[in-house]
Amino acid sequence: MRKILNDELGRVSIDEFKKKEKFNVIIVLDNIRSAHNAGSVFRTADAFAVKAIHCCGITAIPPNRDLLKASLGAQDSIEWKYFQTTFEAISELKKEGYKIIGIEQIDKSISLTEFLFDRIEKIAFVFGNEVHGVSNEILNELDAAIEIPQFGTKHSFNISISAGIVLWDYFTKTQKN
Repeated sequence: MRKILNDELGRVSIDEFKKKEKFNVIIVLDNIRSAHNAGSVFRTADAFAVKAIHCCGITAIPPNRDLLKASLGAQDSIEWKYFQTTFEAISELKKEGYKIIGIEQIDKSISLTEFLFDRIEKIAFVFGNEVHGVSNEILNELDAAIEIPQFGTKHSFNISISAGIVLWDYFTKTQKN
């Protein structure tokens, strides 16, 4: 057994990645406190060929030093946009025909294991603040909410972990279609 070398991985250039077909997914970061978390989401979004990231409110944006450190250059490959409020981002996405799905533990959330995705459907995943979650104002704007099953005492994932779990689930479910 041996590790695969970087030049054996078949990586595409940033220009090639920008021209590549993306999944119909936009990630909305609702007031994320940690620039490291935001940067990690950029990196994960690149790995899963997400269409774009919308950074809202206090969420760090490039060229924030901590974001750049965690994103490892993904800020250059992933399209991103900044909005003063998450509500502005959601309003724009709704006008563009996106289904707004919050990743949150609420009374009407559906377990990720039960949630079905349609690859053709345009989806915006909303990930909330590390302490307060998806803002109450935005909960009323959701078309659906997904809850990630958890079995420990915390019932809380780091936002960058949640993004990885949800995107992996989306990817595996839509690749079967």
